[in-house]
This record gives sequence, C-alpha cells and structure tokens, in this order.
Amino acid sequence: MMKKRLLIVEPSEVIVAGLKAMLDGQIRFKVLEPEMSADHLDERMIAARPDVVLINPTLIGSPDLLHHEHEVAVVALVYQYVERDCLKHYDAVIDIRDSRAALIETLSQATPGDDDTPKSNYELTKRETAVLVELAQGKTNKEIADALNVSVHTVISHRKNITRKTGIKSVAGLTVYAMLNNLVDESTLM
Repeated sequence: MMKKRLLIVEPSEVIVAGLKAMLDGQIRFKVLEPEMSADHLDERMIAARPDVVLINPTLIGSPDLLHHEHEVAVVALVYQYVERDCLKHYDAVIDIRDSRAALIETLSQATPGDDDTPKSNYELTKRETAVLVELAQGKTNKEIADALNVSVHTVISHRKNITRKTGIKSVAGLTVYAMLNNLVDESTLM
C-alpha cells in the first residue's frame, strides 16, 4: 500500500508536534513538513502535491479552492468554535480530543484508496452505513450531506467507499443491499 501524503496546516507548534507524534509509526500516511500559515499554501500545494490537507479552518475561508484547484481531500482540525455551516465544506472533521485511532480512521475515510475493485469482505463504517441508509431512502448527495452535517465531497467519498466495498454501483442495487442487511425496511423507502 502506498502511503498518502499528508500536509498539516496549523500555526501552533505544540499541536503540530502532537499530531506528528500521533501519526508517527502508522502505515497509511506520510506526514510532510507542516505549513504554519495559509499565506503561501497554493505554492506549497503545487510543490508538495499532498493527497490530504489537515488544516485549522480559521486559516481559510472555505476549502473549496483547494478541492477544485488541487483535487485534494481537505480535513478540518477543530479545537475552538467554528460555525457548523463552515465545516460542511470539508471532507471530514477531526476534533483535537480525538484518539489516535479515530484520527487515522477519519483521515483514511477522507482519502479513499486507489484500488476500485470490490472488497465485499470489508464491513461498512458507521458513517458509510448512515450514508447508505440515506441513499436508500432516495436522498440526493446534498440532502445526505445536510442530514449528516458533512460536505457533499464527504458524501461522495463515502459513496465511492461503499461501491468499492460492496461491488454495487447502482442506487437500486445499494437499496436492495440495505434491505437485505436490515438497514432499512420497505416502509421507510420512497
């Protein structure tokens, strides 16, 4: 498995050191040299080509530019109050109090794997299951994002993971899968 390149954008040296210590020794991510501000972030993105950016959301107005210009997963690092609407634009949100396992899992879910072959042995995560239930009920990506308080990009990532894990590409097929696994019943479907 090739390690995903992770760029941390955070002004606090203490927080950066803690994140690096938590990510040290794990096999999924290569932590790049951190960026202390967003002042030269565009140039750094071009030079470093990260797969995922873990950023303090107070440093940028919206991650949309990073999504569109660099096609990178953008994860918010929250340790102070941030408007809920602002966080919807991120692929995932990490709270400073999250455990090491939760940190790695959230970063992994925000950056789907390169392999698109079906992985039917792998179980869906809680969040993927929640997306599947909403999808089976006929909701659009935007409606699912609003219901789960995540960005549309996150919903799309979860849908890719669901398709990869189940091998099912159609909404109808995923609805049947949800019914067969007792995630929804016929009365809740549109």
